[in-house]
Amino acid sequence: MTETRTSSETETTAAGTALGRTLGAGDVVLLRGPLGAGKTAFVRGIALGLGCNPDDVSSPTFTIVQEYRGRCLLEHVDLYRLSPVEVDDLALEDLMDAAVLAVEWPDRWSRAPAGATTVTIEWTGESTRRITI
Repeated sequence: MTETRTSSETETTAAGTALGRTLGAGDVVLLRGPLGAGKTAFVRGIALGLGCNPDDVSSPTFTIVQEYRGRCLLEHVDLYRLSPVEVDDLALEDLMDAAVLAVEWPDRWSRAPAGATTVTIEWTGESTRRITI
């Protein structure tokens, strides 16, 4: 378990970049934290670490799944608006083999893989966060 403290969106993105450089197809990252904590900024960093264009990354709250291409495909999933039954219908397991899967609001995914990397982002002040991986 590693812990990083950040005080800006740029630093949160950099923390994601460091993790993204270590990931490959088949890896799953579960992102936990309240609304506005920086989960999408962290995924922007993962995208950068995977060689994807970070400017393409936005919250998939309404589209549910967004795909970014780099040295490895990144599937960015936001389950915030879905019930666990609706999440099961997405068949996220089918996306895992060919891509890095980054999942926001993973508590709604009853079949999240046991070996997934969990990232928790917590507010520690007005503009500071603690990121635990």
